[in-house]
Amino acid sequence: FKKHDTMIIHKCVAVRHALTAQRMGVDMISMDGFECAGHPGEMDIGNWVLLAKAARKLDIPFVASGGCADGKQLAAALSLGAEGINMGTRFMATVEAPIHDNIKQAIVDADENSTALVMRSMRNTERVYKNKAVEKVMEIEREHPGEFDKIRHLISGQNYRKVFQESGDVDEGVWSAGVVMGLIDDIPTCESLLDSIVKEAHDIITGRLQNMIVK
Repeated sequence: FKKHDTMIIHKCVAVRHALTAQRMGVDMISMDGFECAGHPGEMDIGNWVLLAKAARKLDIPFVASGGCADGKQLAAALSLGAEGINMGTRFMATVEAPIHDNIKQAIVDADENSTALVMRSMRNTERVYKNKAVEKVMEIEREHPGEFDKIRHLISGQNYRKVFQESGDVDEGVWSAGVVMGLIDDIPTCESLLDSIVKEAHDIITGRLQNMIVK
């Protein structure tokens, strides 16, 4: 990929994986803490430790992923050594996001307790929005641990697409969402969201943190 002048950002859930990616020549790492939506890996390490250790060990830049939604977290991520934050669930609840409005509203109405972990018994853990379909998946998984074929019909990508693009029925399929839903209470445009995040981070760095320095 280097000869084509392509920049590679590689997702990692463990610093040892990030070090391997660094040796292989990737340009940047997305360090994904256990808070993230989708697949957080099997290490269960949160960003508070993951980012700080990445800053100690990596020679290439990284961004913080998982649980990010506001300027306070951007300021914290920068303090921990990251170059910025990566957001998934937060961008789902924006005007421009190409998903059904019911899904956006469900994210706003949810909180940090509204996720569940599925496919743990298969070591392919996914953090998802807690709904009726997910409860069924978890029930089946308890009875048939490690048997993917038993839940395939519930977690298929076709269900994902139908929920997001057609029905908007939040209980119909299994779809990824992060604990960051606890920090999401509106559906702004992407521009206004980013402007507010940058302003909040700037105000914290130049205001509150500056005032803590004893001269």
